Amino acid sequence: SYDWEDGDHSYEWEIKSGDEVLYLELEDDDEPEWTLTSKIPLNSVGRGIRSHIKENDDPPNMIQYEGVEYTIDESSAGYFCKGGGKERIELICWDYYDLSEEKTLTIEQWGEDKFEAAVGIYVEEYQFTNILPGS
Repeated sequence: SYDWEDGDHSYEWEIKSGDEVLYLELEDDDEPEWTLTSKIPLNSVGRGIRSHIKENDDPPNMIQYEGVEYTIDESSAGYFCKGGGKERIELICWDYYDLSEEKTLTIEQWGEDKFEAAVGIYVEEYQFTNILPGS
């Protein structure tokens, strides 16, 4: 789970199917918001993102990925909680969305030097069932 500085919480499930790994995330502030994402290489959203963040404390306001233009929506600082909250890892997260607001792109900074990116879509709860671990 994630604990954000504004008091909100979000939850993430890792979904594996063969070689594919997806992440289903629930953010529940005013109303539940579900996203389904996959990790992408940071350099696939533009060269110099890492140095731009280090120089400006933020990534660019607009990013292009696979021909889609994404605009920054918000940034959040918080902690990723592992093992029932026993281990807390600090992170900063920047959320982007496309013009239709159906696609999402996220850049995460873990500590000083680790950066990750993910791209995905907003989904509705009725679109998935039975995500419990397989046997």
